[in-house]
Amino acid sequence: MSGEASVTELAEPFQTRLSTISRHLKVLERAGLITHGRAAQWRPCRIQGGPLKVVADWVENYRMAWERKLDRLHDHLLDLQAPEWKLKEKKQGRGNR
Repeated sequence: MSGEASVTELAEPFQTRLSTISRHLKVLERAGLITHGRAAQWRPCRIQGGPLKVVADWVENYRMAWERKLDRLHDHLLDLQAPEWKLKEKKQGRGNR
């Protein structure tokens, strides 16, 4: 994210072969998520933020939908437990709130 990096620099934190990293980078490049430059033998990679923004927006829509579904499930589960709570409150003399 802080600029260009070589395949070797990108591979450094991982315990895998450079060829494996190169294959992953080719997939990212075909997807338009990175670009390769060329400076003599050095082929720096640079991340492309635009396509990632599109993906992030798409994922955000699904995240919000799943949160709504999970909220409804939570409410439903509370409704299923509500009769049990009302019985406990009556036994404790609290009545309806």
